Amino acid sequence: MLPIGDLPLLIHLNSKTAMNLHLARLRGVRTWACLMAVTWILGCQSSGHVESGTSSLSRGGGSPGIKATSAAAKDRVLHDYQSAAAHMRAAEFDQAKPLLDDALLTLGGLSAGDKSAKQSRNLFRSESTKTFRGEPYERVMAYYYRGILYWMDGEPDNARACFRSAALQDADPEQGKYQSDYVLLDYLDGFASTKLAGDGSDALNRAKASLRQSKVLPPYDSKANVLVFVEMGRGPSKVAMGQYGEKLGFSPGAASAVAVDLKVSGVQVRALAYDDLSFQATTRGGRVMDQVLANKAGFKEGTDTFGNSALISGAILSMQQGRGSSLDEVGAGLLVAGLVGKLISAATTPRADTRQWDNLPNLLGFASLQLPAGQHTLVADFVDTRSRVTTSKQAVFSVVPGRDVVLFFSDRN
Repeated sequence: MLPIGDLPLLIHLNSKTAMNLHLARLRGVRTWACLMAVTWILGCQSSGHVESGTSSLSRGGGSPGIKATSAAAKDRVLHDYQSAAAHMRAAEFDQAKPLLDDALLTLGGLSAGDKSAKQSRNLFRSESTKTFRGEPYERVMAYYYRGILYWMDGEPDNARACFRSAALQDADPEQGKYQSDYVLLDYLDGFASTKLAGDGSDALNRAKASLRQSKVLPPYDSKANVLVFVEMGRGPSKVAMGQYGEKLGFSPGAASAVAVDLKVSGVQVRALAYDDLSFQATTRGGRVMDQVLANKAGFKEGTDTFGNSALISGAILSMQQGRGSSLDEVGAGLLVAGLVGKLISAATTPRADTRQWDNLPNLLGFASLQLPAGQHTLVADFVDTRSRVTTSKQAVFSVVPGRDVVLFFSDRN
């Protein structure tokens, strides 16, 4: 039994022991909680892999029944694109026009600056949150389809304006260089000028300069009164590449048919494929957004690496009980800093936007014919590289003096 005079010492020793036990429990709880939090964060982070750009908006090629108003505002143009293409293939041209007009009006309105595009450059905002406009080859096709419809309505001047606008979409305004190398955009520009009693020779020369695979463009025939636009195959798709999906890549499309044999009233003409959308997508070059996403990926990797190092060091120091309170405090600080680093890394969104116009063709072709007035039946045989027919389409139409007949065929429907 201790003397009465030793009781204060006993009480002091017991209090200190209790406090140490309490601190030890807190350290254990703190370490356990930190480790659990890190496990949760790591589980929530996306792993680096290549992700296909299949759109959730119109899987499988789109439907004429899609209404643009049903889409979120940021995806409205994408719905317009997809629905318009589906209407074109269903020969529902009147339904395709307002959709394309709406999309092109939005594109024109965004050319002066889009707030959502600026916001998507933020470290913690995904690129897919911006208003969808599409890559150059997608925007080109919106103008291209609208040009066909204008010519179909007897307005070759407006059709020419659309083909010229499409060519500008393939330019590089960020570097001030004209990069358009679509054969048909220049060829149709010059053809429309010829039909309007103008000079289309410059446009024809540009088109010839863009020709690939030793193909030959026919000279303009101002008396041609049947214009046939054809498209073949399934277009390219977008993929997110890189450790964090920060790189936008493209998977080439494919087409079983490479040309279309047109047979009508004893006349036969082959419509060749002059433009390849897979080529256009994969040779476009870099985007300003690519550098933004690369910077985001670098920041994400840096904060993640720091978080891992700080958590490991902090956990080691926090578990060194009895080595001194200063080490405990340093360990606790590192644990907190590590958690903050991991949280910031997890919140950083460098993934490239893979929303896409997923029902585009791969090849674009054209041919013109001169037919007498009256009713005609045209058969369009899509053929492969061995001239084997892959599918056939047919159209019945009437030729009237002073007006062009514009036909559109696709092997996508």
